[in-house]
Parts: sequence; C-alpha cells; structure tokens
Amino acid sequence: MALDYRLLAGGDLASAIDDVAALRIAVFAEWPYLYDGDMNYERNYLAPYLSSDAATVVGAFDGDRLVGASTALPLTKHSDDFSAAFAGTDFDLSDLYYCAESVLLPEYRRQGAGHRFFDARERRARSLGFSRSCFCAVTRPETHPARPAHYRPLDDFWRARGYSPVPGAVAYFSWKDAGEPEETEKPLQFWIRSL
Repeated sequence: MALDYRLLAGGDLASAIDDVAALRIAVFAEWPYLYDGDMNYERNYLAPYLSSDAATVVGAFDGDRLVGASTALPLTKHSDDFSAAFAGTDFDLSDLYYCAESVLLPEYRRQGAGHRFFDARERRARSLGFSRSCFCAVTRPETHPARPAHYRPLDDFWRARGYSPVPGAVAYFSWKDAGEPEETEKPLQFWIRSL
C-alpha cells in the first residue's frame, strides 16, 4: 500500500503531535526499546519540535491516518545528555543534525519508509547548512531474555546509508521497560555520516 509522506509544521504538526506521541509509545514498546511509555512524557519530549524552526517532522499517512513519523533537530537543541556523548571527540556539535527517531506501524514496514524518512531529514539538514547527520540506537545484550529469535538489527541498513558508529560516543538514558518496576539506564550508541 502506498503511503503519503508529508513534512509536518505549524498547525499541521500541532494537530498531529498526540498521534506522533502514540506512535512512539506503540513502536518503542517493541524490542529493542521495550519502552513503557507515557503520553505526558511524550508531549513534553516532542514540545521542542513545535517551537524550533530547524525541526523536521515527517509524517507517513495511509489516507488521513498517521501510521509513521520521523523527527530531527540540531543536536544542540536536543538533550544535553546527547551532546555529552561526544565529549572527547573532534566533532563540532553545532554541525550535527540529529535524526531522533523513525517509528512506523508493523504492517507498513519493508516498503521503503526508512529510506524516505532518512532522505527527508538529510535533505532538510543540508538545506539548513549542516554537513553531518547522526542518530543513536539502544544497545541491548545479545543474551537479553526479551530478544526475539527472529530479530534482525538495522546495522546493515544504516551502513548502506553511509552511517557508521562513533567509537565511544554513547549516551545514557533511563526509562522503564515494560513489565519492570522502575527505570533503568540504557546505553545508546551514536552513528554518524557526512552529508
């Protein structure tokens, strides 16, 4: 099924923000994030996208229904914890455009949305004068009991798009895994490419 991809801004983004939040909760509940999401947290997390002229939010629509979304911001406009991951590297943080997340409902996967999301965010980064884009992904142990037997990491997809992991550039964030009583800290490895 063909999806309609749209850049969301202004009133369109404001009216879709709860749908983006709900998608994040639904998709990140899956492996490897196992996120036990909360709408209030999500609204606060997404608030900078409503106020930044340099933000990018791409929506994937099946008719009028938002079934996927992808976001990006300059790294310096995101959490200080993300910037801290680059301490000790030679990267100029003001030149990094952070591709925050891509979330897509399972029934719409493997139809090219991942490429469309990255294409749109990288194009936007170039138009804003950035020469590098980056993202981070959670790292879980191979032996984690919740790891699905059929799980295939996205490393090959990311490498094919020109991204590579930055040695030592790891952010640490805490969230509550589904079924767990409290938040625990997780490592998120940064990947980067030149635009």
